[in-house]
Amino acid sequence: MGKGGGCVPSKKRMPLATSDDPPKTAADASVTVDEKSLSADSTPALEATIPPPSTKLKIYIVYYSMYGHVEDLAKRMKKGIDGIEGVEGWLYRVPETLSDEILEKMKAPTKDDSIPLISAAELASADGLLFGFPTRYGCMAAQMKSFFDSTGQLWKEQTLAGKAAGFFVSTGTQGGGQETTAWTAITQLAHHGMLFVPIGYTFGAGMFKMDSIRGGSPYGAGVYAGDGTREPTEMELALAEHQGKYMAAVVKRLALV
Repeated sequence: MGKGGGCVPSKKRMPLATSDDPPKTAADASVTVDEKSLSADSTPALEATIPPPSTKLKIYIVYYSMYGHVEDLAKRMKKGIDGIEGVEGWLYRVPETLSDEILEKMKAPTKDDSIPLISAAELASADGLLFGFPTRYGCMAAQMKSFFDSTGQLWKEQTLAGKAAGFFVSTGTQGGGQETTAWTAITQLAHHGMLFVPIGYTFGAGMFKMDSIRGGSPYGAGVYAGDGTREPTEMELALAEHQGKYMAAVVKRLALV
């Protein structure tokens, strides 16, 4: 469990990669990476080629976090989005489905009321969406699934069709669903006609580090929560910031199509 914004495109498109190219050999994969350096100035290549729009594009970061792990990633993701000119990130929580009594027994901390709850209808005003949630047996937590279940009217009208969306997750263990939690959620996007945007290996060498435990996958950023007391590492947070920058670059490109 996790602890807890037209024209014809150019024929010569620049790559979306936002960091160094991934290693091409086994020897290259062993390169040592300064984790702090990965969190600051990895600006997407697209940023230099796309003129800023007249008004800022909005990417909504919509999440559920029981113990705070997913929330930590969400806040760092917003930093990445806000670092791209012409785009801004907006943080939103989905409604809780558990009673206060149960949450107290689970020792869940109080939610951050400074981050507003979001309704399904509000998704329509976003230019891009990033959904974050902890895993439950390799799938999204019930709170996030309940929120997706409330988007029936948007599905009926295909309001979200064509919008870019991505995922970030939290799991308790290394085999707890860092990949499956994201890819089983793709069905939600498919039925809405949304465009799933994975990060692939665009984080560069940081995706190949083997000297420490790190959440995240080609599907999106991730964190290991352990028993709930483990805090996100700088590498995990840096990957979340990178995903924010990467999504911002994709949304800017789509805005020009």
